[in-house]
Amino acid sequence: MKTFRFYVMMIAVALVTVSCVESSSKYKAAVAQRDSLAMQKQVLDSNYSETLTLLNDIEAGFSEINQTESDMKVNLKGVEGSSNRRAQIVAQMKAIKETMEKNKAKIAQLQRLVGKNSKAAAQLEETIKRLQSELDAKTAQVQSLQAELQQKNIKITELTTTVTEQSKNIAEQSSTIEQQKTTIKGQDANLHTVWYVVASSKQLKEAKIVTGGGLFQSKKLSATDFDQKNFTQADLRNLSSIPTNSKKAKILSLHPADSYNLVTGADNKITIEITNASKFWSASKYLVVQN
Repeated sequence: MKTFRFYVMMIAVALVTVSCVESSSKYKAAVAQRDSLAMQKQVLDSNYSETLTLLNDIEAGFSEINQTESDMKVNLKGVEGSSNRRAQIVAQMKAIKETMEKNKAKIAQLQRLVGKNSKAAAQLEETIKRLQSELDAKTAQVQSLQAELQQKNIKITELTTTVTEQSKNIAEQSSTIEQQKTTIKGQDANLHTVWYVVASSKQLKEAKIVTGGGLFQSKKLSATDFDQKNFTQADLRNLSSIPTNSKKAKILSLHPADSYNLVTGADNKITIEITNASKFWSASKYLVVQN
């Protein structure tokens, strides 16, 4: 009976422990981060799939245009006196124009996707330029064909997009790409921007970066009340060391201990050597050092 009671007590303790872990802030934060990463992966997979589909559709469209154009040139050789061939040529020209309009719309879709995937942005931009150049070349070829048809008195509705409109669209698309480049560059800079401050305990308190620090009170970093102008802004990719200009230095902000070293120089002053930048700044983008 005593043994049974002992096992019941052990199970109860285990259940309470699990419940405490699941309700802890660290556990909830870890679950939230996991869900966020899963959502980001889902979005990236979706964008990647959409991009591949568009690229395949556009390439297929150009192949269809080339084939129809080739067939139409064959029909042109014996068009005189053949109403049947004239009807075929009219239908083929309309099909070419419709496919070109579809390709133009899909290229515009690709341009909108550039800003959604900064890692693939450069490659996508080059692909879009190539596709746009091919579309421009096809537009010129169709205009040449249309002139040839007019000489043979074969009337076909003008292209839905004139040369002037095409030029305007190309200019607008180039402007959009430049704006997207600027946006991506800004997002990239924000992603890698960090701030650090090295100051005495008194200066940190006056700047409201830390609070407390009395006889029976430990120092605490202020969550929102500090002024960012007291910090030095930097790009974490280019920041490998931070001199403290002091023989004593204490890092008050949260940074993994295995991501940096405190190196004492010949003048006995300490320099913070960052050995793993991404890990060092993973917990906080703000470094607070008391000298």
